Amino acid sequence: MSGYGIFAQYYDKLTNNVGYDKQAEYLIRLFDLHGKRPSLMLDLACGTGNMSIRLAKDGISVIGADMSPDMLYKAQQKAMAENLDILFICQKMQDIDLYGTIDGAICTLDSINHLLRPQDIQRVFDKVSLFMEKDGLFIFDANTIYKHEKILADNVFVYELDDVFCVWQNEYNNKNNIVNITLDFFERDGQCYFRRTEHFSERAYSDTELVEMLNKSGFELCAIYGDYKLEEPDDKCQRKVFVARKMEETNGKID
Repeated sequence: MSGYGIFAQYYDKLTNNVGYDKQAEYLIRLFDLHGKRPSLMLDLACGTGNMSIRLAKDGISVIGADMSPDMLYKAQQKAMAENLDILFICQKMQDIDLYGTIDGAICTLDSINHLLRPQDIQRVFDKVSLFMEKDGLFIFDANTIYKHEKILADNVFVYELDDVFCVWQNEYNNKNNIVNITLDFFERDGQCYFRRTEHFSERAYSDTELVEMLNKSGFELCAIYGDYKLEEPDDKCQRKVFVARKMEETNGKID
């Protein structure tokens, strides 16, 4: 997996259309709907901290974790500018190691899809479960197989910003539902452009695969919603939101 060093420079501009405020409101609504708004929450693969910051503003203590130092540097700078006390830690999702327990966790913007091996996702769920208090909620989203087959596929997307021109190229493998992604950034320097490239991949998993892994980790599925709505997903849903509850007290260790 890429370290996302180049991507980090333009991440916020390329995700400018995400609508973090509405997504944060939606996540809070889901926590409340399922009866457990967290007091201490883990934001897995927090990136540049946009969701962590918005949830912290709602009074939740947040730990943001990401594998990219470049992403976390931007997250820390933004949190300091907002005078928010957020703990950011540089750790991979599957290697999370906290100092104590949490009572809620999120993982958004298809970060789960960046794990290409089922055993890595299982390890993430195991780790979240290890530090999650009983009845705590784990909410994450995931791109669907439909999105990989029909939307990302072998398509090319172009983003033209003030100071960079980005070409997003996909290569889809229908045998394992993996999309290999190449981002070419053409950065302006006076009258010239300099090309820099970032590579990463995403894999889509079925609902059955994800739910089975949640169950193995001690979570019970509460609901699956369609693309940040309070409705069941249809056949053309591009992103699903999973809500799972920790069923047993945490004990033991993960090797």
